[in-house]
Amino acid sequence: MKRIFLFLATNLAIIVVLSISLRLLGFEGFLDAQGVDLNLNSLLLFAAVFGFGGAFISLAISKWMAKRSTGAKVIEQPSNETERWLVATVTRQAERAGIGMPEVAIFPSQAPNAFATGMNRNKALVAVSSGLLHAMDKDEVEAVLGHEIAHVANGDMVTLTLIQGVVNTFVIFLSRVIGHTVDRVVFKNERGHGPAFWITTIVAEIVLGILASAIVMWFSRHREFRADEGGASLAGKQKMIAALERLKQGSAPAVLPDQLAAFGIAGGLGSGIKKMFMSHPPLDERIEALRRSA
Repeated sequence: MKRIFLFLATNLAIIVVLSISLRLLGFEGFLDAQGVDLNLNSLLLFAAVFGFGGAFISLAISKWMAKRSTGAKVIEQPSNETERWLVATVTRQAERAGIGMPEVAIFPSQAPNAFATGMNRNKALVAVSSGLLHAMDKDEVEAVLGHEIAHVANGDMVTLTLIQGVVNTFVIFLSRVIGHTVDRVVFKNERGHGPAFWITTIVAEIVLGILASAIVMWFSRHREFRADEGGASLAGKQKMIAALERLKQGSAPAVLPDQLAAFGIAGGLGSGIKKMFMSHPPLDERIEALRRSA
């Protein structure tokens, strides 16, 4: 629960700090039409620029951030049999999936996990933890790699960024409409914006940001099932099931930075309201979905 809180708090803090900074720098003056009413067209443009801008900047630097934050080392020249096998397996799966060869990396962690990231499906990064290589046999690792390759082939990184951009846009847009309405209707402020506008806007951003996060996480859970199906197609259904079963039996998955958590192989512990903010479905649900699939 602490990790979910930190994830939400980080995203909300970015929006709130951005809003306050723009106000102090005078960039929001054009949101008033003659100081009497909101210019909704300008507001929507403003919200879209900053809502999508932040999401795409995050995507653009995702590979660089992933390497820095996890300590992942890209395999330039395989130095042992394990590295040679990893590169060969990813090469074969990438060809089958119809994507360019991703960079292959290993990041230091005793716990099992893996992730894929990158803004271009032909120039992605696929990384596995050292703990995953020790905890799983080759068939299971092959399935995990297939799962990550499926994320890349499905364009999940770009799609999730687009969805994040859309919800960011509506959070910024609606929070200011709500703040403006409260300022005019409740506090009877007829020109410009008073303290009520800014206070209400920040509160609305926090509430709407939480709801927006639930939407993004719902999509993240949905595309995990698709990636499992892709992994089953590339490596074999039983191998994919075995890999997920191994994750159930093992220790807690390696903790990934928040911007990578949605693209890890492991995750999904929680129920009730907490489940709404999970990036992954519970492993039992994923295994059952694979068993039901044709």
